[in-house]
Amino acid sequence: MATVVFHEKPGCANNTRQKVLLAAAGHTVWARSLLTERWTPLRLRPFFGDLPVVDWFNLSAPRIKSGEIDPTRLTETEALLLMQADPLLIRRPLMEVDGDCRVGFDPVAVDAWIGLGGAWAGGDLETCPRGPSATPCKVPEST
Repeated sequence: MATVVFHEKPGCANNTRQKVLLAAAGHTVWARSLLTERWTPLRLRPFFGDLPVVDWFNLSAPRIKSGEIDPTRLTETEALLLMQADPLLIRRPLMEVDGDCRVGFDPVAVDAWIGLGGAWAGGDLETCPRGPSATPCKVPEST
């Protein structure tokens, strides 16, 4: 089984469900706050692989939902600098196993990558369950 460094937004219900699923599959999960990590563009870039820039973003982030930021119009450099300044923009979770970095939690992809051992019973584990019209989740004050 793998040791997964799991960068999350503390208090996020989906991140909690994702960690439980990884642990149920026998993985060791080291959770870290995405919001307090000292990100640099060089450190962030490997998580996104060959995904289009728009897929790097948390589309539920307040600055995206309000229209202040349009991820479809950004270059890689612009996106990375924005994410460095505002980690709420980063799609979650960021996961790292033995130097291999991934973004998001597609259970099929995670199963192919490190295995879920049948622990996933189906369902969406990435879309915010609060819905698009919900008020944004509060950021814990300790972050």
